[in-house]
Amino acid sequence: MADTAHPFVTVRHDWTKAEIAALFDLPFMELVYRAATVHRQYFDPSEVQLSQLLSIKTGGCAENCGYCSQSAHHKTGLKASKLMPVDEVLTAAKAAKDGGAQRFCMGAAWRDLKDRDVPALAEMISEVKALGLETCATLGMITADQAKSLKDAGLDYYNHNLDTSPEYYADVVTTRTYQERLDTLEAVREVGMKTCCGGIVGMGESRADRASFLHQLATLPAHPDSLPINNLVPVSNTPLGELSKVKGGVTPVEFVRTIAVARIVCPKSMVRLSAGRNEMSEELQALCFMAGANSIFVGDQLLTTANPERGTDAHLMQSLGLRPMTM
Repeated sequence: MADTAHPFVTVRHDWTKAEIAALFDLPFMELVYRAATVHRQYFDPSEVQLSQLLSIKTGGCAENCGYCSQSAHHKTGLKASKLMPVDEVLTAAKAAKDGGAQRFCMGAAWRDLKDRDVPALAEMISEVKALGLETCATLGMITADQAKSLKDAGLDYYNHNLDTSPEYYADVVTTRTYQERLDTLEAVREVGMKTCCGGIVGMGESRADRASFLHQLATLPAHPDSLPINNLVPVSNTPLGELSKVKGGVTPVEFVRTIAVARIVCPKSMVRLSAGRNEMSEELQALCFMAGANSIFVGDQLLTTANPERGTDAHLMQSLGLRPMTM
């Protein structure tokens, strides 16, 4: 790696696992400095994108993701629901915009999108887009034809996380292959839609897994436009929720390291603090912003987990001198 004042300012797709592992091993202050330097090459460090997420179809998912309260494989007590009516989604989207959100994300607990649901979703997306919001959806695996229909309706971003490294993946989920996740991302890119793709830390994975996970993102044909980093929120009666009671999650410093490395290897991506922020101190979040995070979810709910209240986030933004990103 070059030893210059600004060693990581170009967008690369040829990162090696060894290079990324070496970043994780840097002294903490040096790593954060390098990430902050890269961040300033592409973004205003005082600006944060505000997104809001709504579960438009909750529970009953056929996947067996070990972290998820919505899986039909786990007895978490979550009641499954049908797809929300368009007018209810619109009401939530208007409230999100009035609350300062710039992007509205819609999530459905499906393994894959069925063609029969595309017309309702297209109407939903079109109406939300008409409000002046950026639109994002996470609906499971989709085909290129489905992706084109959603893009034509006004969908700006499609979220499909890799979750973790290829090596640790089978410890997280077995009902969908890693390649199927990559195929969905390819279908989204083929139609010219932006991708939102990240993962979860604190699931019992090693640092080597975190490096391998970021290597996957850094070597994609196009880096994710949005890159969410979730910190596991343990859910009782899920495999990874129970495992966390034994192994614990990542330390705050290790979480910041993950944010910093993500910023360096995907320098133009929006790096989002996602699930788990409700359990983070202001000081930890400040370190994450310093290390290159520049997007958060606002609103008091993330699908089925709690998120900081608006007043809490307003205080955080004010105390750190942050402002909403200019669209």
